[in-house]
Amino acid sequence: MSSAHRLAVLGCAVMVVSSAAGCASATKAVTGKDSPSTITMGTTNVTSVLDPAGAYDAGSWLVLNNTFQSLLSFPPGATVPQPEAAQSCGFTGGEAKTYECTLRSGLKFSNGHPMTSEDVVFSVQRMLKINDPSGPASLLSTIKSVEAKGENKVVFHLSAPDAVLPAKLASAAGSIVDHQVFPADALLANDKLVGSGPYKIDSIAAMDGGENPGKITLSANSEYKGDNKPTAGKFALRYFNAPDELKTALEKGDVDLADNSLEPSAGAKIKNDEIAGKGDLKVAQGESAETRYLVLNTKDAVTGNPAVRQAIAQMVDRKALARTVYAGTVQPLYSLVPAGITGHNTSFADRYGDPNVEKAKKILSAAKVSTPVKMTLTWSRARAGAAEMEQLKKDLEAGGVFQVDVKQEPDWKKYQEGWKAGSYQAYTVGWTPDYADPDNFVSPIVVDGGAFHNGWDDERISGRLVPASIKLTDRTAGGAYAQIQNIVAEGVPVIPLFQAKSFYASRNDITGVDATVDTTGVFRFWEIGRTAAQK
Repeated sequence: MSSAHRLAVLGCAVMVVSSAAGCASATKAVTGKDSPSTITMGTTNVTSVLDPAGAYDAGSWLVLNNTFQSLLSFPPGATVPQPEAAQSCGFTGGEAKTYECTLRSGLKFSNGHPMTSEDVVFSVQRMLKINDPSGPASLLSTIKSVEAKGENKVVFHLSAPDAVLPAKLASAAGSIVDHQVFPADALLANDKLVGSGPYKIDSIAAMDGGENPGKITLSANSEYKGDNKPTAGKFALRYFNAPDELKTALEKGDVDLADNSLEPSAGAKIKNDEIAGKGDLKVAQGESAETRYLVLNTKDAVTGNPAVRQAIAQMVDRKALARTVYAGTVQPLYSLVPAGITGHNTSFADRYGDPNVEKAKKILSAAKVSTPVKMTLTWSRARAGAAEMEQLKKDLEAGGVFQVDVKQEPDWKKYQEGWKAGSYQAYTVGWTPDYADPDNFVSPIVVDGGAFHNGWDDERISGRLVPASIKLTDRTAGGAYAQIQNIVAEGVPVIPLFQAKSFYASRNDITGVDATVDTTGVFRFWEIGRTAAQK
């Protein structure tokens, strides 16, 4: 998850569906320029499911963060969640096992239905009951029960101390749904969704899974009660199958801005042109916690061998990826937890150093593994396209250590199904954080196979270090996370490749992009506007 949580198609991504329109109308909906009053954003983070109980990828959360309210949210630049639908929230008692929230008064869904504590309880119970394998229910797994006290108070009773619960509730996993609309035991169709966020969904264009990846049109929600008032009355999100298609749409003016989906060299050129005073595009650049990993199937006959995984880690050249393939728009990542997030270290650099053929051969020789080791590397989508895979293949085949067959599965949904079924040996996936906390790069990724379903689990992490670390209400006390990252570098279920830099391109008349580029992973549509002369 460019999208898992969140998988981002970078991942980490997937595709927008609707039963409302046929292919012909979908084509009309997703091509050409929208009306001047609409701000249109383009992305390759495609998605298929928008119901909060079944949505756990970057493309869906991009929509949910702007159309649904949670009890708490992350303001721009913040790493500590603040009340949103709630007026106040806090732990009670000596341990972090009871959490209480009081709702704002007068909250309503976009259909006019009142939002009360009953809806919050329903939303949590529903997500846990459905427990969709592609959904984020695991984030709320420490909730033993939740109860409503009157119309405005909600009490969470936890099975174990979980100081990270506020951050989890601030993510799209905490989206509050209307109990009068959503079924209690099944997902709701995308075209039926009702939320209470700053924007409401007006329409979802159908797509054929190929040429028409989809489009969602939004408008300001007049029933919204909160601090995030939309700058623009109308907003549209258009999905593209490839970065070059997005680039063309941006240059033609068919979209007003693009997220971090542009092919790296294209983004770098826009930035250079802006500096030189050329063209009518600009770039907002900032920090990001978006990461990309090489995932290794630990149940496979080849990559199930720890020595093989360690040898792969010894051969990967992150600097070449960042410099040559991604044109400096990413930075090498040597740990599970990225820079800027509490607990970050450099465990892979500490253990393996620079790429080294002889060290890799020595690891394999000690395990009686002959070279070259034949393996298959599978991928679906990447901002750098096939160039990323070509670089990884070059790294691994240096000195005859590995013999790599590269395969692409262009259909993101089939790609997800493939890794869930254990069909791949090694595969690349991006991850956009659910919340700005080190636990979000640990629990969802390396506990019991994680969101990447690679079959790996280490009792030291899942049985001792994670339970101990999530008890800590002081999230800066991250000693356990250093231990976790060192164990991951030893076992190598995943190999961190790089951490993206936020690189959002827009037309010169678009405002507010700088205000929403940060490490929270939340892109806030309500911040985006257009200069008065262009409205």
